[in-house]
Parts: sequence; structure tokens; C-alpha cells
Amino acid sequence: MGNGILFVLSGPSGVGKGTVLEKLMEDYNGVSYSVSVTTRKPRSGEIDGEDYFFVSEEEFKKMKKNGDFIESARVHGNCYGTPKKFVDRKISKGEDIILEIDIQGAVQVREKYPDAVYIFLIPPSLEELENRLNKRGSEDSEAKTLRLKNAKSELQEVHKYDYEILNDNLEDAVEDLKYIIEEEKKRRDKNDY
Repeated sequence: MGNGILFVLSGPSGVGKGTVLEKLMEDYNGVSYSVSVTTRKPRSGEIDGEDYFFVSEEEFKKMKKNGDFIESARVHGNCYGTPKKFVDRKISKGEDIILEIDIQGAVQVREKYPDAVYIFLIPPSLEELENRLNKRGSEDSEAKTLRLKNAKSELQEVHKYDYEILNDNLEDAVEDLKYIIEEEKKRRDKNDY
């Protein structure tokens, strides 16, 4: 049995990364999800250990200093990190895993895991991205403005990814993601022989 595949899903804030992954995980057992660590306060309905591991700034700094993260970044004023032990354990057991991380984090992961599969989720338009951020209602106008400004520059990074998925319809985006995962598994299985 070979190693599992690491999938990396990135895209601008508000594009629907979490929603697409949540929908994928509801009825697809082909990949497991890596829960990130963050200093961000939980949004309504988010559960510690399920959506994120919510920690203090001090705890996060200690974990970073100890080398506990594959990648970490400060995004929109909060820290995020991907726990290294969890990911490495899954991959070494031959299990496939998917990370939901921002563009900064993907750059760090690419240095350590060049064989990972990088997928970029894009919005139908910047106007629609703004609508989604408005509907989410979890940011004040200053934070929303920062996220939209960052989105414009992040969308310039799409060429660095193996795949891009247009998220203009949730079901279609989830099906596209499933297709990519299945095709990559077939490709790797073929190369193992």
C-alpha cells in the first residue's frame, strides 16, 4: 500500500471552501478532512475540534515554535495552522486527506509536500463574493473590505494550482471536487504498478 494523497483546497475568503467541503464530507468517504488550528473566535454553530481547534495566541505561538504545523499564517488578523502529526499519520497509513487553507498556507505546504494536489476554488465574480460575505455577516465592514482586497490579489495565484473549480453552484462544485479526487487516485494507483 502506498502513501495517501494530500489534497489542498484554497481560494479567497467567502468563496465557499468550508461549505463545499462540508457538503463533500456528508456523503463521500474517499478522503478525510484536516481540522486546522486558529486563534479566531468561533462563528455561530462552529464546534471546537470539529470545525477548528480554537486556541489562544499564546498557545498558537508555542505550537508554532515547537514545529507542530505544516503551515501557518496570519490571515485577516487571526492565526491559522495545519497540524503536522495528524496529516503525516493519515498519509503514512495510505489515507487521503484534504486541507482547506489560504493561499499563503498553500505556498508553505508546496515546499514540504510537492506531490500534493492543489485545487483552487473561484467565485463566479467579485460581486458575488461580496454578496456571500454580506450574507455570512460575520465580518464588520472594515474586515469585509480587507477580505475583498485580498481576494483580488489571491485570484492572481490560480495559475499555480493543478485544478480550478468554479463555485457558482454548490452541487456542481462538490461533484467537480469528487471527480478530481477520484481521477488523482486512479492516476496514482496506475503509477504504483
